[in-house]
Amino acid sequence: MSATHKIYFYPVWLRVWHAINALGILILIITGISMQSDMDSNVIGFNMTVNLHNIAGVVIFVSYFAFFIGNLVTNNGRFYLIKMKGFFKRPIKQGMFYVWGMFHGEKYPFPLSEKRKFNPLQKYFYVLVMYLAVPVVIVTGLALLFPEIIIDKVYGISGVFMTAILHSAMGFFISIFLIIHLYIASVGKSPLENYKSMITGWHHV
Repeated sequence: MSATHKIYFYPVWLRVWHAINALGILILIITGISMQSDMDSNVIGFNMTVNLHNIAGVVIFVSYFAFFIGNLVTNNGRFYLIKMKGFFKRPIKQGMFYVWGMFHGEKYPFPLSEKRKFNPLQKYFYVLVMYLAVPVVIVTGLALLFPEIIIDKVYGISGVFMTAILHSAMGFFISIFLIIHLYIASVGKSPLENYKSMITGWHHV
């Protein structure tokens, strides 16, 4: 395969969604952390922070709906399908490449192609985030926005409190994922190559 071979991985709708989603999640993380800190040290004010958090949450909800439908009606959804064959072996092999192989000149174990946009480790985490963590954050966020729909007590513990804990825990998980995602995106032909792909739509193989 030629070094100049390119694959159109990111259609316009996906790039627009990615940009909106990235901005919305960053706002949610920043405002979420701010709301957990001392109110008196909040630069823009606690009420404004809460409003920004809620607005960003609604944007993420609409954005996620677009992502979900987009994966149903386009070929992009096939990249998230996980095969049972090599369920554990494949991501472990990719993990070993990240922690050892790529620093010692080993060959990339799962090269990208028209049929493979993610390596196994990426795919597993993307599925966990996009089909588990984000939906939980959205559902719990909507519940906290309308607390009257939350069950009062769950095993004697406040339903609002448990919902808030779950919301924060999933938000923390997404935050950690975002940091790892930004680092892994810098691993490639050059540190900015994958970022350019999200602008042009074309990925150099």
